[in-house]
Amino acid sequence: MTDVVVVDDQDLVRAGLRVLLGNDPRIRVVGEAADGAAALPLVRRMRPDVVLMDIRMPGMDGLAATAALRADPGLAGTRVLILTTFDDDEDILEAIGLGAAGYLLKDTPSDELRRAVHTAAAGGNLLSPPIARRVMEHLARAPRPPAPDPRLAALTERERAVLTRIGHGDANDEIAAALHISPATARTYVSRILAKLHARDRTALAVLAHRSGLVTPEGPPGPRAGGR
Repeated sequence: MTDVVVVDDQDLVRAGLRVLLGNDPRIRVVGEAADGAAALPLVRRMRPDVVLMDIRMPGMDGLAATAALRADPGLAGTRVLILTTFDDDEDILEAIGLGAAGYLLKDTPSDELRRAVHTAAAGGNLLSPPIARRVMEHLARAPRPPAPDPRLAALTERERAVLTRIGHGDANDEIAAALHISPATARTYVSRILAKLHARDRTALAVLAHRSGLVTPEGPPGPRAGGR
């Protein structure tokens, strides 16, 4: 069972999230709070697996609350997922820098949100595709010369192509369309690359792709067939 605390200043949003998450028998909402200040003692008491955290709230906002939760050694096992309507670049980068396990927008489909909760509880990090693209664009603008990672030598040509697409923020369906493979095959490639590179999640793969010079400012390569 994955225990969740919902933090949002809107009653209707909290109620909706409680119903949405409750549709998964493996998720249990154990508490809710209307702002960061109320969330801190609640989370410390309940010690949930995941906190769904809004950003813009009166009093202590979600970023300040995230910082306080991540700094508490007694909550090392609690992951914070940002769930907000705001996709401001500064908020995204600050949330990631503070140790949030993910950053999702409130228009994320319900099944994806439930999957995100399970992924975060299992120790993974995730960003919704639009947010991932924003982060990757920021990394691409950063004045840091590429440094090829020796681990890339273990990848096949096709795996490097998939990794490059991940670096540009493509979801599995987009990778499949670009490389003329099925979505299931794309997922298999991603899993294989994660294992070969000993990477924790897609975000780590995307950062590696940028730092290794696979991602260029002019954008991803065009669709190509063949290669294994």
